[in-house]
Amino acid sequence: MKLNLVTLAVVIIGLSLYVMHAPLLPWTAWRIAGIAIAAPAFLLFVAARISLGRAFSLQAKATTLVTTGVYSRIRNPIYVFGAIFILGIIIWMGRPWLLLIFAVLIPIQVVRSRKEEQVLTEKFGATYLDYKQKTWF
Repeated sequence: MKLNLVTLAVVIIGLSLYVMHAPLLPWTAWRIAGIAIAAPAFLLFVAARISLGRAFSLQAKATTLVTTGVYSRIRNPIYVFGAIFILGIIIWMGRPWLLLIFAVLIPIQVVRSRKEEQVLTEKFGATYLDYKQKTWF
C-alpha cells in the first residue's frame, strides 16, 4: 500500500507541474508530437503499474507472476512505456540533447529486466519460461 501511495504522489506532483507550466509554452509541432507520444505511454505505464498491484517492488522479487492485462503481451511494460514516456517528454521539451538519457536508461533497463528474469525463473520455473516465450521484452 505504501508504494501505491508513493506512486500516486509522484503522478499528482508530475501532473500538477505539467498543468502549471504547459499553458505558458507555445504549441509547436514538436510539442504536439511529444504529447502525442507521452500521453498514451503514460496511460499504459499507469495501467501496467495497476496490473502489477502488490507484485510491484523496486528490487527484483518474485511474489506473483502477473500475466494479465498489459503483461499478457509485454513482460516489462513499466520499462517500455516509462522509456517511451520519457522520450515523449524530451521531444515535448524540445531538448534533443536530453536523448543522452537513453544512452544510460536503456542499458540499465535491460540489465534490470535480466535480473528480474533470473529471479522469476528461479521462483516459477517452466511457467515463467512458457510465459516468456509468448511475450515481448
